[in-house]
Amino acid sequence: MKRLVILSLPLVLAGACTEKPSSQGNSIDINAAAMRAQNSVDAYDSNEPVEVAEPDAVPERDADANGAEPAPLDPPAPGTPGGLPDDRTPVSEAAFTPDSAQGAANVVQTYYALLGERKYDAAFALRDPSAGDAAAFAAGFAAYSEYHANVGAPGPIDAGAGQRYVTVPVQTYARLKRGGTPVYEIGSVTLHRTGDIDGATATQRTWRIRSISLKPAPKR
Repeated sequence: MKRLVILSLPLVLAGACTEKPSSQGNSIDINAAAMRAQNSVDAYDSNEPVEVAEPDAVPERDADANGAEPAPLDPPAPGTPGGLPDDRTPVSEAAFTPDSAQGAANVVQTYYALLGERKYDAAFALRDPSAGDAAAFAAGFAAYSEYHANVGAPGPIDAGAGQRYVTVPVQTYARLKRGGTPVYEIGSVTLHRTGDIDGATATQRTWRIRSISLKPAPKR
């Protein structure tokens, strides 16, 4: 059983991720990164906030006009257009294993926690080796003054041919530096790992983010 797990963490980032062939995707020990990342997540006490292309932004007043602070971001609520699914199904409080669907969702939580701490190399290590260039990944966050996300309950594990996939719903809400414009997007994170088959390494059996798909949330 599962429930909606909405996690929010302020991210003061530097912008959008791009997908380019990586020359260093295998240069980072993902298991060590995941352990360091989990320590970071624990410090947030279950609060948590993707790859963002140039999104369609909702016009808003210039944050610098008259020296006033911009209005707080207001992402769509669960169950409303642009919000996460409103899943009220009770969930077991039992511990989950790293190879479970909830373990995959925890990787997503860890990913955003690391971005919030500007630990881009560690966040990049949680992505698939084909994710792109680590330097470009970090530089991609330059457009935003703040970036947040809510993470939903993971879907079931899709298994086949020795491969495992899980999709985790994500809602992002951010503010562009230029004009203080808010950006609301909705989408999902897909994670992959190799099943417990002969010859598979521990790294291959670890969940990694394969892709992140976002689109502008419906205007309200």
